[in-house]
Amino acid sequence: MARTLRTFLAIELPRGVRRKVAKLIEQLAASPAKVKWVDESNLHLTLQVLGEVEPDLLPEICGVVEQATADLAGYELEIAGVGAFPTAERPRTVWVGSGEGSEATVAVHDAIGEALAELGFRTEQRRFRPHVTIGRVRRSSADEIARLAEDLAETADFVAGWMPVSEVVLFSSLLGREGPTYDVLARSALG
Repeated sequence: MARTLRTFLAIELPRGVRRKVAKLIEQLAASPAKVKWVDESNLHLTLQVLGEVEPDLLPEICGVVEQATADLAGYELEIAGVGAFPTAERPRTVWVGSGEGSEATVAVHDAIGEALAELGFRTEQRRFRPHVTIGRVRRSSADEIARLAEDLAETADFVAGWMPVSEVVLFSSLLGREGPTYDVLARSALG
């Protein structure tokens, strides 16, 4: 039996946007909270995590995603705002959000989710909130978390800029000692 691949669908960020987000990460990393920050080369906007997938299923997944995105036009997306899930006071995931263009991103997410549900992939039960994960908070003291919450509040107005969204990318993820390595498996154009 073939080895499965950890896969996810995402929107790539252009280099200029990634660089601005990386500078924000450098600023936030001064916080005493223990956070595993995302490497600049791995910054992306996740649309759907597919999990472990048999390689034989990849062509079918690509076909379904291509059909789902064929009628959706490309658009511009603003990458802006900073926060944490579930809240800044109880952070588990630190993120950079999106501004204008978010609704178009939600439409892409929903179209892909509906199409993949036909292949047996589970659909998200919560409303999708487009964001770029920039860090995962590890066990930290209450004081460290309070400081991180302050830093997030101080950078809440962060703007990385605008970016064109013209495709959805299927990535594989290989976990390693230094963190994950992402490889592009396929690209599906919008429109």
